[in-house]
Amino acid sequence: MRRIWRLFLYVRPYALYLFTSVILMATVGAMAALRLALVKPIFDNVLAPDAPTEGALQYPLPHNLHLPYIGNELNLQFLVPSHFHNAWTVVAYVLVASAILKSVCDYLGTYLVNYVGFSMITDLRNDLYNSVLRRSTAFFQKHPTGTLLSTLINDIEKVQNAMSNVLGEFMQQFFTLLFTACVVVIVGGKLAWVLLLFVPVVIASARRIGKRVRQTTRKGQDKLAEIQNILHETITGNSIVKAFGMELWEMNRFRRAAKRLFRANLKSVGVQAISSPLMDALGSVGIALLLLLGRGRILERQMTAGAFITFLIAVFTLYDPVRKMALFYNSFQQALGASDDIFKFMDEQDEVLEKPKALMLKSFHEAIRFEHVSFGYVAEDGSMTKVLHDINLDVTPGELIAFVGPSGAGKSSLVNLIPRFFDVTEGRIVIDGHDLRDVTLASLRALIGKVTQETVLFNDTVRNNIAYGQPDVPFERVEEAARMALAHDFIIAMQDGYNTKIGEKGTRLSGGQRQRLAIARAILKNAPVLILDEATSALDTESEQFVQAALANLMQGRTVFVIAHRLSTVRRATKIVVLEQGRITEVGTHEELMRSSGMYRRLYDMQFGEEGLPASAGEEVTLQTAELEGFA
Repeated sequence: MRRIWRLFLYVRPYALYLFTSVILMATVGAMAALRLALVKPIFDNVLAPDAPTEGALQYPLPHNLHLPYIGNELNLQFLVPSHFHNAWTVVAYVLVASAILKSVCDYLGTYLVNYVGFSMITDLRNDLYNSVLRRSTAFFQKHPTGTLLSTLINDIEKVQNAMSNVLGEFMQQFFTLLFTACVVVIVGGKLAWVLLLFVPVVIASARRIGKRVRQTTRKGQDKLAEIQNILHETITGNSIVKAFGMELWEMNRFRRAAKRLFRANLKSVGVQAISSPLMDALGSVGIALLLLLGRGRILERQMTAGAFITFLIAVFTLYDPVRKMALFYNSFQQALGASDDIFKFMDEQDEVLEKPKALMLKSFHEAIRFEHVSFGYVAEDGSMTKVLHDINLDVTPGELIAFVGPSGAGKSSLVNLIPRFFDVTEGRIVIDGHDLRDVTLASLRALIGKVTQETVLFNDTVRNNIAYGQPDVPFERVEEAARMALAHDFIIAMQDGYNTKIGEKGTRLSGGQRQRLAIARAILKNAPVLILDEATSALDTESEQFVQAALANLMQGRTVFVIAHRLSTVRRATKIVVLEQGRITEVGTHEELMRSSGMYRRLYDMQFGEEGLPASAGEEVTLQTAELEGFA
């Protein structure tokens, strides 16, 4: 019920439209029931030569049914203009008028209820995307991309189907059922109460089937998310799949996942398919029983043939809404099953939260301090793996801080704490005297630029990728940033220049070109703090020279945190911080650390040999000299 209530909360802004659609759909149901009620006068008045021509729309009520303000007879003559008296004229007028009114209300009601359904689903989808987008990095590490995509697309689609397509038909069939049931009671009298015997069976079977439908739907959605995970991995990593000749293995993996989805869908269909045959069987038993009882009432002249035919047609008409109610119930159960993950992701407690009335940082001009900082990753079972221990470090504006150490030492984890991609587990990080947890995330991240080894570009134009986050920035500033990043020449050489679309993740560019676009983006952002995470480690010699020169332009006048495995890129750092097993073991300049015999000296000797020259000698000497000059 809580999930149902939350879904209908999204309907609240459109309550007026929904209320109007309910009135229109009620009119549709009433007109459908009125047309059924015309069967009796057609047989008893219009088609009977000796029958009276007046009073065709008068229906004597059962003896035990007395309605306030109506009495013992339901007279619908007020629906017809007073100058119509002939039975055929009266029936024909009501038949045509009700058909026209029903058609108009059906169209308007269906349109409005779908408007409400699609509007609320749009709001729900937007809220879910906004919730996912604002989650911390830990959230995306915990949930696979395919699962998130499946929830945003497939689960939302299930809810959309129930709240737009199915809801409109449900309202129409519900009111048809309601008003037709009134016809059945008014015309049939005691015969109508026979139908009550079947109500408990119908309700109990629908609830039992609906529960199974919800369970099987959730399993099917999970299997579909598994397929989307495989698709995402193999499409984005298609070059690795081809390089290792794993096409057949991946195809078999996909087929196994597709088989699991096939079985889950079959189970769901098998459960849903029970509804219609069950309603058929119950309906057949009920109609056979009514025929037996009705025959006796006609013979005893307690009911006219026209009344019994009207009653029987109304019962047949009831059958279709009753049968569909089970299907509607199954669809709503599917929507509830799909909404499990939707609300789970929306309700999941984020690990990085912004305090109410957090301070807005306007600039950085004093210092960034790490005070007894420790950090660890929390596993799904709640256990924590610590990767940083008691980090203490002071950084002043304009400094170039280089983090070095073996893989797994915690370098990337440390710099990811600065923009609060994660929160420290012990200690604190202070910027200009303010704990990072006391300032707004937006103002903090506005002061930080980042260039990583894995460049993130979007399937958009070159201009929009450089101006990401600043869509209204003048083109001249975009071009200036591209020139400083040494990207202008290759951009204008493209077919459409700055308006060229670069493909998903920039696949139409080389690695060096992608990196220079990322640098241009950081230059345009003009943040006072810059993080460079292995920004050149994956580039070839020529590309690295361009990127190093572009980085030199980017680093001017900024506080820079650099992570690099190539020690030649950090020799000019103001301060080199050596990390081992999550702890700071050495801090100093290149010359100071070379005089000691610690980890930095050992790493340097392994890369350059005892004489300080590259182990492979030759061309790399010139390259590394160029790197040093670029960083100077």
